[in-house]
Amino acid sequence: MNSWSVQDAKARFSEFLDTPLKDGAQVVTRRGAEVAVLVPIADWNRLRETARLTLKELLLADSPRGDIPVAARGKLHRRAVVPFE
Repeated sequence: MNSWSVQDAKARFSEFLDTPLKDGAQVVTRRGAEVAVLVPIADWNRLRETARLTLKELLLADSPRGDIPVAARGKLHRRAVVPFE
């Protein structure tokens, strides 16, 4: 993956946009720290489709994502009640 500083990406924006199509994902850095990645739209769409759902999305989904195994219930074992004296 190639790395571009923010200043270089801004100065050569057309080249910056064309590079992922030829060479794959491009990393953008700010003050030496990686802050973003530019990827071709086809790669982005593929990543979004295979991304895991968030817990919120999972809980709010219309259909279940799988069965939840529930252990069979047996007889309840209760402690004997001892009168308080």
